Amino acid sequence: MRKNSTPDLFGNLLDVPAAPPAVPTPSAVLSPGEDDDSILLHDSAARDYLEYAIAVVKGRALPDVKDGLKPVQRRVLFAMRELGLSATAKPVKSARVVGDVIGKYHPHGDTSAYDAMVRVAQPFMLRYPLVDGQGNFGSRDGDNAAAMRYTEARLTPIAELLLGELGEGTVDFQPNYDGSFDEPAFLPARLPFLLLNGASGIAVGMATEMPSHNLREVAAAVIHKIEHPSAGVSELMAHLPGPDYPGGGQIISSASDIAAAYSSGRGSLRVRARYEIEEMARGAWQVVFKELPPGVSSAKVLSEVGALLNPQPKPGKKVIEQAAAQLKALMASQLDRARDESGKDDDVRLVFEPSSSRIDRNEFVALLLAHTSLETSAPINLVAVGIDGRPCQKSLADLIGEWCSFRIRTVHRRTEFRLQKADDRIHILEGRHIVFLNIDEVIRIIRESDDPKRALIARFTLSDRQAEDILEIRLRQLARLEGIRIEQELAKLRGEREGLVKLLGSDTLLRRQVIREIRADSEKHGDARRTILLAAATASRSEVAAVADEPVTVIISEKGWARVRQGHNLDLSGVVFKDGDRAGSAQECRSVDSLVILSTEGRAFTLAIASLPDGRGMGAPLSSFVELGTGKIAHVLTGLAGDELLVAKTSGYGFICTYADLLSRQKAGKAFLSVEEGATILPPVRLAGKDHLAALSEDGRLLIFPLEQMKRLSAGKGVQIIGLHDNESLRAVIATQGDRVTIKGMFRNRIKTLLSEDWHLGQRARRGSPVGQLGNVTLAAYPE
Repeated sequence: MRKNSTPDLFGNLLDVPAAPPAVPTPSAVLSPGEDDDSILLHDSAARDYLEYAIAVVKGRALPDVKDGLKPVQRRVLFAMRELGLSATAKPVKSARVVGDVIGKYHPHGDTSAYDAMVRVAQPFMLRYPLVDGQGNFGSRDGDNAAAMRYTEARLTPIAELLLGELGEGTVDFQPNYDGSFDEPAFLPARLPFLLLNGASGIAVGMATEMPSHNLREVAAAVIHKIEHPSAGVSELMAHLPGPDYPGGGQIISSASDIAAAYSSGRGSLRVRARYEIEEMARGAWQVVFKELPPGVSSAKVLSEVGALLNPQPKPGKKVIEQAAAQLKALMASQLDRARDESGKDDDVRLVFEPSSSRIDRNEFVALLLAHTSLETSAPINLVAVGIDGRPCQKSLADLIGEWCSFRIRTVHRRTEFRLQKADDRIHILEGRHIVFLNIDEVIRIIRESDDPKRALIARFTLSDRQAEDILEIRLRQLARLEGIRIEQELAKLRGEREGLVKLLGSDTLLRRQVIREIRADSEKHGDARRTILLAAATASRSEVAAVADEPVTVIISEKGWARVRQGHNLDLSGVVFKDGDRAGSAQECRSVDSLVILSTEGRAFTLAIASLPDGRGMGAPLSSFVELGTGKIAHVLTGLAGDELLVAKTSGYGFICTYADLLSRQKAGKAFLSVEEGATILPPVRLAGKDHLAALSEDGRLLIFPLEQMKRLSAGKGVQIIGLHDNESLRAVIATQGDRVTIKGMFRNRIKTLLSEDWHLGQRARRGSPVGQLGNVTLAAYPE
């Protein structure tokens, strides 16, 4: 069989049969069994990605249930403790702390370490800040902290609850990144800081959003869990009813919604800013917001208000949407001024002044809540690294239960450590006590013996440590008073040892000790709740999206530029138009009405009056608000839904419809009128209070007939109004009360006015009768 040479995966030439075999699968091309040093690509990628994910999850992004901290935060606090920066110490430059952190424990950029330090120092981010920052540590409006060479820091008193027991054997230490220092794997937290301060982070494939809670409530829930290990979420919520955010606010979600989020470990709560209405002189008032939802700043709210009052078109669009324009009109009619008065006296003071004191206060506040971040959703995603070292989503009962287990184990380790220290000290003091009982003989042995240590051990049955300690005693410690102190310390230590042994031998006593410590910490560091829990209905945008109902006048130029001015019966003599343009029509209506644009192709477009620009500028072209296509604007009209109109064409056809038949929700409009080739649409005629129609042909024939003979349609071609010959057209049509119309025309270069005669009366679709030898004939209702 003929063979061909072809390169293999590594470029080597192989002889293969001319007829190619079946295409091998990737696993068949190279398998681990063929080469012990090879590995499948997808296996390698999966392994590397998993290692990377674990490193990010456990080493960077997610907090630990035990101390509620991420690794970088833990290292910052530990480095500050090692520098002696307690709550009573003098603050040092933040750059010094950051240098220790990145040099000893966290081999990353100084920015990551400083950012972590800044976060745990910001009182608007953490419910209980762990670092006392001196200088500019940022603001809730998004301002960055000053450079670390300018700021100073030290630990807060509550940080002692995390670091105070580090030297008592409570946690395991591990080598730092280069093995030159040891750092704690976690901190021996005396309270569940994961619930106290919350956490936020995005890892690989998972994220966490832990809300903060009140210290006293958390302590009460923890105590209940220790006393009742099987307690579920509902029982714990009797002590811990919901989050307590640093900025206060009001949680308006129901207790069942909070319970559902706590039970599943995932959910969302509605949080509303708290406000008060301040009365001012002459009946005026203003709304003042002093507490904002989490993650919301005064600058953000004012920016949102500015965007509502000055909306921008979406990308690719020339004009704003109707909904945005309506909301703009509503906001402008309700809100007069918004300002930020936050300062030294008030951390948050956001003031909104209504345009009139007669505005309903509840509706005004609802408008602000519905369209800004003054009411927003706060997510809950209880994901953390558990006590077993595995990251997963947990319920509130899981978080508290795991921390309780950790704390009980920590206190047990601390007790063992203290017992060992007490035993060591008792052992040493017992040796010293022998010295004072036999001081003369001890001195003699030391003076005469070549090996006093061994001689002391042999004479008094001492341990090596006791003998070494006796030999190192100073002469001043041989005083009688020192012997009394030793006896007193021995008695005290033996009493403590007995208590420690009892504590280690009884799980009940150990749990009681944990509870006593938690209560003491709660009394020392606890404070009142900031966020109130009061269920309320969510501010609905649909409820407040209605435009303020007021009289307006729509001004339309000949070239189709439109604008709106408030009020009726306006003097429009001073209205200015663009060069080459001039006044077209002015239609009085209400701000809540709709404008209908009828195109030359017979399509009807609907435009909200509120979406039109105000009269302070030149307006905007109507064609920019709708998609006219190849057509042009024929007529623009306003009205009420029940208004009857006659729509006619120069072809002599038309029908009666209502204004509602013209309305459309589609931006592209709707097909309303069939327009014949060469025909145009005459101005629509309003029929209120009319009973006859008068139609005038281009060649001067007039036909008057009862209005009831016209057909009512919602769309279509219509019926014939007046009979026309080929190449004739309908010049005008009007509606009258009665069967008489006024005819105006030119006769011998003079304007002549006539009254219609009986012979002009007829039936619909007839040709009508001549009006006489008049040129440029027009019709008008009689009497004028």
